[in-house]
Amino acid sequence: MAGHHPPPARYPAPPYGPPGQRPPRYRYVPPRRPPRRTAGGVIAGVLGGVAALVVMVVLGFAAFGGEGRIGTGRAAAGGRAAARADATDNRIYKTGALTPVRCHLPAIAPGAASMRRFMDVLSDCLDASWTGQFGKADLRFAPPKRVFWEGPGRSPCGTYPSPGASAFYCPANNTMYVGLRHIVETSGGEPLTHFAVFARVIAHEYGHHVQDRAGILLYGHEEMERADPLARTEASRRIELQAQCFAGAFLGAERSTLPMTREQYVAMIVDVRGRGDERQPPDQRDHGSGRAYSGWVVKGFRGRDLALCNTWTAAPATVR
Repeated sequence: MAGHHPPPARYPAPPYGPPGQRPPRYRYVPPRRPPRRTAGGVIAGVLGGVAALVVMVVLGFAAFGGEGRIGTGRAAAGGRAAARADATDNRIYKTGALTPVRCHLPAIAPGAASMRRFMDVLSDCLDASWTGQFGKADLRFAPPKRVFWEGPGRSPCGTYPSPGASAFYCPANNTMYVGLRHIVETSGGEPLTHFAVFARVIAHEYGHHVQDRAGILLYGHEEMERADPLARTEASRRIELQAQCFAGAFLGAERSTLPMTREQYVAMIVDVRGRGDERQPPDQRDHGSGRAYSGWVVKGFRGRDLALCNTWTAAPATVR
C-alpha cells in the first residue's frame, strides 16, 4: 500500500499522562529535554515524576530509520500548514467506521497470567482492526510491539513503573508497556469482571500509536511547543481526547462479540468520568473534564465513524 515517511522529529515530545485515580490528583509535569544521543539514536520524551497516575502515556519521537511515523507525507512537503492538515484533514478520518474483527475477550481471573492472556487477545484484535483501517486509507501501518511487565524495567522513554502508573506507549520504539499487576492496583479497586475498564486503557494507548503512525502527533507536539500555557494544555487535551474517541470507536465496533453489555459500558463510563481534571488550575488542565473525557469515548462508541474523532477541528467548548 502507498505511504510516505515524514522526516523524523529532531526534538523530544513532552510527557503526556491521563488523569489520576478518583478523586483526581493529577499533577502536570512541564516538558523536559533529555540529552541528545548520537545521530541515529533515540530522542524520546522523559518520564517525569507524576503522582497518582493510572496510566502514563509518554509520547517521544523516533529519530532512527524504520521506526518513525508513516503519516501522509504532507508535513514533509509543505511545512506547518501541511502539518496542520495531517491533523485536521487526515486520510484516516475518511475511512468511516472500523470494520469489526469479531473480537472475543477472555474473562480475567486473579493473577498476572490471566491478565497477560487478556491483553494479548485484545492487542491482537486492535492490530487487526487498525491494520485494516489504515488499509482503507491506503496507508501503511505497523502494529506496536508489546511489553507486559511484572517487575521494574527500562524503555527508551524511561523506567517503569512510575508512581501510580500502569501503562505507557513509547513511540521511540513503537511499544506499548503495560503492568500486568499495576493495571489492577491502580484501577481504584475495580472488580476484574469489569473488563471494559481495563480494555479501554489498552485501546487508549493504542490510539496514541494510531495518532503517531498517522502523523497527527507531530502537529500536536508542534502546537504544544509554540503555544502559550493555556493553548498548550488545549493542544494536549485534543491529543488525549482523540485517543479516547479512537478507543471508543474500537470498542463500539466490537460491542457484540466482546461482549459489551450494559453493565460493562456503564462501568467504563463511570470510570472515565471520574478521571476529569476540572479541579486543576486552567494552565494544568491538559486532559479534559470528566464530561469531556467520558464524552469522547461515548462519541466514538456510539458513532464509530472516525470522522467524529477529529478533535482538531472541534469547538474549544467540546475539548475542555
